[in-house]
Amino acid sequence: MSELLEKAQKLKSASKRLAMLTTEEKNDALGKIADRILIEKGWIIQENAKDIQNGKENGFSASLLDRLLLTDERIEQIADGIRQVIRLEDPVGEIIESWKRPNGLEIQTVRVPLGVIGMVYEARPNVTVDAACLCLKAGNAVLLRGSSSAFHSNRALVRVMQEALAASAIPTEAVQLLEDTSRETASEMFRLNDYLDVLIPRGGAGLIQSVIQHATVPVLETGVGNCHIFIDESAQKDMAIEIVLNAKLQRPSVCNAAETVLIHQNWPFTDDLLAVLFEKGVELRGDEPLSAAYPFMKQAQEADWQTEFLAPILAVKRVANVREAIEHIDTYGTKHSEAIISEDQNHVSLFFQAVDAAVLYHNASTRFTDGEQFGYGAEIGISTQKLHARGPMGLKAITSTKAIVRGTGQIRV
Repeated sequence: MSELLEKAQKLKSASKRLAMLTTEEKNDALGKIADRILIEKGWIIQENAKDIQNGKENGFSASLLDRLLLTDERIEQIADGIRQVIRLEDPVGEIIESWKRPNGLEIQTVRVPLGVIGMVYEARPNVTVDAACLCLKAGNAVLLRGSSSAFHSNRALVRVMQEALAASAIPTEAVQLLEDTSRETASEMFRLNDYLDVLIPRGGAGLIQSVIQHATVPVLETGVGNCHIFIDESAQKDMAIEIVLNAKLQRPSVCNAAETVLIHQNWPFTDDLLAVLFEKGVELRGDEPLSAAYPFMKQAQEADWQTEFLAPILAVKRVANVREAIEHIDTYGTKHSEAIISEDQNHVSLFFQAVDAAVLYHNASTRFTDGEQFGYGAEIGISTQKLHARGPMGLKAITSTKAIVRGTGQIRV
């Protein structure tokens, strides 16, 4: 029997037991995971160092190495994220709505686990823990398929979690890592309908499209983040500069970082913004008039408007009005996170109405598109599709519903 099939069978069995556990039992298990991760922090960092070394030898970019890296601080943040999930309300069993029919039938819609979730993701080992703990809190078993670039880190984290679960009510089989990272096994996983209830891909465009195109298991799609900031004519100078700097540089390698800034042609502080960005080391790629006017700016190519740079690179374009900004976003955006900086409420209202994206911002950084920042605890991913869930996905996004009908002997005539 293959590793994939063996682990899938264990997960299916574990999910049935997991769905019956109480909130207290699940929270106790999560607390044990958080404690164990901190106890094993040194060993986890040692294993992570193997992935970092392999990455350097294989010429990984600085942004990819940053996504791979685990430090004392980041591991403590992972543990803190678990404790935030513990404090969140358990979605399982929530009565979403209830009503009574004229024939006396009492109907309730209640929230239930999805069952077995398959996570397919790249690079970031923190996703291993975030996804597992969110799945467990929502009563789901989880099959984790990370990338080979984070193999040692992911294996260490899963072993630590399983050791913690051994002392809890949650079966250790409820969290499994698919150690075979070959494409052939991944393709087999995508068609494992008898065992997996949903697939969640989290990573670059290539990974996400591969899952969507080859899976027969239902896919809860996450998306890449070609995020824009539109600086309107009325935007306050200091606010606009601070928001752009934060959205681009606070952590350039993540999906909610800004990749393009659109500037109203009448905004009087373009010189100041571009000068600060250049001083901060941002590589600027501008439209033809901008690149001609500023010697430190490269001329943008068509691909630059489409690219999720995940690096300190920023595409910049001047636009005539809010409608041209909306048109640009509609053409090149990935429906992730888009922002407008403006004091004109009519323009803000038009932007909110016309732009199709999971999250829209007014006078705030796109960096807030995050499960923790939304109050969901650690997130399972950021959905850019429109069915089931959209935006940062917390606990409720990885549940389903069922109807409970109570009668007193009614029959249909």
